[in-house]
Amino acid sequence: MFAAVPAVAAPSPDALISEVYGGGGNSGATLNQDFVELANKGAAAISLDGYSVQYISATPGATTQWGVTPLTGSIAPGKTFLVAEAKGSGGTVNLPAPDATGTIAMSATGGTIALVNGTAALTCKTAADCAADARVKDLVGYGTAVVREGTATNALSNTTSAFRNIELGDTDDNSADFKVGDPSPTNSKGETPGGGNPDPDPDPTPGDKRIHDIQGVTRYSPLFGQKVTNVPGVVTGTRATGDRGFWIQDTVGPDADPRTSEGIFVYTAGTAPTVAVGDNVLVSGTVAEYRPGGETGSNQTLTEIAQPTTITVSKGNPVPAPVVVKNIPAGYLPAPGGSIEQLPLEPDKYGLDYFESLEGTLVQVDDARVVGPSNTFGEVWVTTNPDQNKNLRGGTTYTGYDQANSGRLKIKTAGALPVSNVGDVFSGATVGAIEYTNFGGYTLAALSLGQHVSGNLQREITAQQKESELSVATYNVENLDPSDPQEKFDRLADGVTTNLRSPDVVVLEEIQDNNGAVNDGTVAADQTLQKFSDTIVAKGGPRYQWREIDPENLKDGGEPGGNIRVGFFFNPQRVSFVDRPGGDFKTPVSVVKKNGRAALSVSPGRIDPLNDAWANSRKPLAGEFKFRGRTVFVVANHFNSKGGDEAIHGRNQPPSRSSEVQRAKQAAALKAFTEQLRAVDKGANIVLAGDLNDYQFSPAVKALTADGNLKALIETLPVNERYSYVFEGNSQTLDHLVMSKNITRFSYDVVHINAEFADQASDHDPQIVRARPSTGDANVDKIVFALEDILDCLKK
Repeated sequence: MFAAVPAVAAPSPDALISEVYGGGGNSGATLNQDFVELANKGAAAISLDGYSVQYISATPGATTQWGVTPLTGSIAPGKTFLVAEAKGSGGTVNLPAPDATGTIAMSATGGTIALVNGTAALTCKTAADCAADARVKDLVGYGTAVVREGTATNALSNTTSAFRNIELGDTDDNSADFKVGDPSPTNSKGETPGGGNPDPDPDPTPGDKRIHDIQGVTRYSPLFGQKVTNVPGVVTGTRATGDRGFWIQDTVGPDADPRTSEGIFVYTAGTAPTVAVGDNVLVSGTVAEYRPGGETGSNQTLTEIAQPTTITVSKGNPVPAPVVVKNIPAGYLPAPGGSIEQLPLEPDKYGLDYFESLEGTLVQVDDARVVGPSNTFGEVWVTTNPDQNKNLRGGTTYTGYDQANSGRLKIKTAGALPVSNVGDVFSGATVGAIEYTNFGGYTLAALSLGQHVSGNLQREITAQQKESELSVATYNVENLDPSDPQEKFDRLADGVTTNLRSPDVVVLEEIQDNNGAVNDGTVAADQTLQKFSDTIVAKGGPRYQWREIDPENLKDGGEPGGNIRVGFFFNPQRVSFVDRPGGDFKTPVSVVKKNGRAALSVSPGRIDPLNDAWANSRKPLAGEFKFRGRTVFVVANHFNSKGGDEAIHGRNQPPSRSSEVQRAKQAAALKAFTEQLRAVDKGANIVLAGDLNDYQFSPAVKALTADGNLKALIETLPVNERYSYVFEGNSQTLDHLVMSKNITRFSYDVVHINAEFADQASDHDPQIVRARPSTGDANVDKIVFALEDILDCLKK
């Protein structure tokens, strides 16, 4: 299929079409007559004797003919010439006295007008044929017009015309040369509707609204939905891709209110901006509030001027100095228990109010430290509060719901962004405009970046477990399936063998079935696990065996068709798995007594799989292991995701965390199982491992540990080191190792190899615990551990 070829005649140096209006006399129209306005941008008068204005419908058929209005007279240089066409029954305002009159009934929405050197009707019906007709001096197609120059200008209406920009530019692209707005017919005497005879060349003047009037003192403009005229400002930056437009800033008439921004984004939609940095402009348009992600979402909005028309008053003006942003208020957002959009801003109290008070303003961040790695969308997270919950590796740690880290700021650039890891620095000044975007909120739309300086962040390697220590790790391998590139398997295997030192047991999350996201009913994952196991061996690791239970098709959530599940890798040279048959996707594991100690009815077995707490979510998998004659119960977990929760930077504060309801039920079911083990054997060794999709301070984790029988190992680390995941610049933990209190000899480590790096094998860091399982008797433990310590020393 071939698109219609646009008409491309040589641009006219003098006479051309300056305005077209076909809604005259229609319902809702003010003017009672259609018109075509011509203009002369040349230095000498142009005679129109023998010329004509001609019209054809938007989609001409075989019998369609051009309508013709012959012209006489001339157009003086810098003047206009008004051609009146058909009059309708509606409208209340007459055109000014026309310079020529015809009877063509133009369409209000779409059609083509041509200025023709001759009075014989044109015969061309396509853009290409009309471009080849030398009689056509100028041509404009509007709406769905087939005959046009370049791309047709937008559709018109009963109340709008297409008018050429103030410089009378003629690029032979109608959509670029013409704008849509209120009709403004002017005859050769300079008269307008109502009989006015204004200054023939008036200087444009600012309107009655300034940028701070549009921005107001809240997040939502007091002028939302209203049209504003000739809002003055200096262009501080332009964006020609993505959300196209430009930023302007008031340098002449700012107010004294720190809550009102003096900058704003002008959204040009599908058209690249034609202004340049330093242009002094007057912008007219409609005040809009754009909510990234859609109106039903929880995001805040970006105040902007949409559907703009722009007058460039002068060029080469100085750009205002950027506001230097640093050490903003530690408070994050007010929390009224609902929407914050109409609350007056308090920029001296809340960090995000401070950013909002600078929306659209040129700002500068000096020596910006990276707290969230760069991604493929040209984004990276930095902090403007360098000491805010800083961790040892350069990130900023999320330590509580009331500690959201106000200094975080996303940087987004349309150009090349250096690959950046946590702890890197953009040395010097990074400059851009503040806006609000999807996936992260307040953003610095970078116009220039500081020099990227690597922090030389290294991937961690954990300590080697001692002979007497059982090492258990948890690792979310992010939708692993056999179709993933071998490089991913290699990277994950390196993580297991090198960085985790080949743990005795590895609890795996997000193992997909054998054909990944292909949704064909496949649920088996043996090929995925075999490929992973083989790759570990190739990397010098042990030959891991595995245990898992295939889920019911499409019942465990995750990527549709992927059937993700949890499972165990274990090194049979170090630990044995107690197999008890009967476990399947629907059979619950129970606790039984064997030889006076707790045991599993099936191993591996799913915990309470028919409980609605696990609807569309992974079911926990319990396994019974033996290490040095001691039984250890390991449970692999992957709780439901945070999908559906409101953004922490969103319009509702505090944000709704609706997903917590299901995780609370899941935690209750998991806790009940551990209490069943303790009821049979208070000395049972229990390790809960996996991606709980929640923080150490969350209700779900607290439900597991509140009575003290279980302990979350992440809480044994210093507060600012409690993280295994980085999201929107916040170092946080979603992954956990939780152990029974009777395991008292252990060392624990979050092994940072992924989350802080732009180059990731997974988006999660693994964790590991090296522990001495209890014999079930604290006094016996002392003797056994002492002997093991001696043996460990002898083997050094």
